[in-house]
Amino acid sequence: MKYAFYPGCAVHSSSKEYGDSCKAISRVLDVELVEIPDWNCCGAVDAIYSYKPLYSVALDARNLSLAERMGMDIVTLCSACYYTLSRTNKLLREDSGLKNKVEEALSSAGLNYNGGVKVRHFLEVLLSDVGLEKIGEKVKIPLTTLNVASYYGCFLVRPPDLISFDDSEHPTSLDELVEALGASKVEYYGKIRCCGASLGITDEEVMLELSKNILLNARDAGANCMITACPLCHFNLDAKQKDIGLKFDLEIDLPVLHFTQLIGLAFGIEPKELGLHKICVSPKKILPQYVRSVA
Repeated sequence: MKYAFYPGCAVHSSSKEYGDSCKAISRVLDVELVEIPDWNCCGAVDAIYSYKPLYSVALDARNLSLAERMGMDIVTLCSACYYTLSRTNKLLREDSGLKNKVEEALSSAGLNYNGGVKVRHFLEVLLSDVGLEKIGEKVKIPLTTLNVASYYGCFLVRPPDLISFDDSEHPTSLDELVEALGASKVEYYGKIRCCGASLGITDEEVMLELSKNILLNARDAGANCMITACPLCHFNLDAKQKDIGLKFDLEIDLPVLHFTQLIGLAFGIEPKELGLHKICVSPKKILPQYVRSVA
């Protein structure tokens, strides 16, 4: 199984451990991710689209055209990138006037896009192409001591007219993965509520409040850790957890892992290779068997 890999900006910078753990489990599962050469930013959800929609669509179309040249579906780890690339694909299929403008822009760079690429999140690839059965067969250390709150957020399963591999209001994909790894899923109402996303830049107080509610709801429901499928969500829930505690006089202490790291632990991959030492809220207390390798 071979895919055109679109890492996006965060996976090459603030969430490098997400990419490292993805590569580590891909080797075990015989999944080949070929990074798209000379890829560019997807436009960061609405950072560009809100005031220069044509520029935003053209940025994404360039990535799609590069993947089309490779003859592969495009796969990403970031839910926000997943959304923007999927939106562009849909817009180019449905709006001929926009497509003509974008094609003009692409042609100036010697590119064109014929609409032959499917946009996929790496989670969907694991569930649909690899399958839970094969993932379960690779488990060396069942994670029986973990009560995992799966956090889906906004863009992994919504909007339904773009994304259809899971239910937009009652998603189960991450929960099913958790159980395949031997862990217990935790049901809580915050799994699809917004964490604040990029409001951490424009209105941090709102972001801290939203993320606090999600973390407390998961913890109070019995979770001893959480998983995410988006580097932006992970940043708010993990890296900003200390700030949340200071602002609201709380001690949450809920480790937040990338879902690829959780898979890697079950596969018996060394925690350092998975980048667990880079998580801000240490997972030591929930993973005693890995203490030697986690800073």
